[in-house]
Amino acid sequence: MHAPLPQIVPVETLLLAYRSGVFPMADSREDEEIFWVEPRERGIFPLDGFRLSRSLAKIVRQDRYTVTCNRDFAGVIAACAEPREDHPDTWINARIEASYKALHMAAHAHSIECWQGDALVGGLYGVSFDRVFCGESMFSRADNASKVALTWLVALMRRAGYRLLDCQFITEHLESLGAITVTRDEYGALLTRACSDGFAADLPAAHAQLLEEAGSSSPGKLIAQSFIHTS
Repeated sequence: MHAPLPQIVPVETLLLAYRSGVFPMADSREDEEIFWVEPRERGIFPLDGFRLSRSLAKIVRQDRYTVTCNRDFAGVIAACAEPREDHPDTWINARIEASYKALHMAAHAHSIECWQGDALVGGLYGVSFDRVFCGESMFSRADNASKVALTWLVALMRRAGYRLLDCQFITEHLESLGAITVTRDEYGALLTRACSDGFAADLPAAHAQLLEEAGSSSPGKLIAQSFIHTS
């Protein structure tokens, strides 16, 4: 017998939750239940404060990875849900995975992928609405691949007119790249402004525009230069 399909969270419910500063998690991959989280302290990336180190800028300029947008959303979320040495369990259960795939089909969840040839070696995914992007998870199977994906995300968000990049929980890794912590009330104020200030351009469209602008030259160089010019 086939396992029953997980009961997805409706797209409208997920978007309402995110617009209210709340997001779902699960205790483990096997747990069928979800719970809703509203952290007292929130991690965010000021879009003008992203720290592109010299070593990371070099990797980006070299186009070491081919970077795509929405090419393999299912592959990215599946990779993010895999156990890791430093984190053997995951909060992405089958219900969350299916719900975000539905959100992706509704054009409110996007992925950034890093490829080496045909191999998916890094990436991230998150939820998009108004001028907000809520990063959910990232993974890396090659040196600095997740950092490259994040660098591209920030650059694309800035080009598209986003106002807020939410990374939910702060870590030393994210803090080293420029993430900061704000209180629940401060996050609520930032969220309200970003949701009342019109709409950002489509993230995949911003990616396509960047590639068109780069032409036969290096898109990574355009990305790296965009941080130099605004630092």
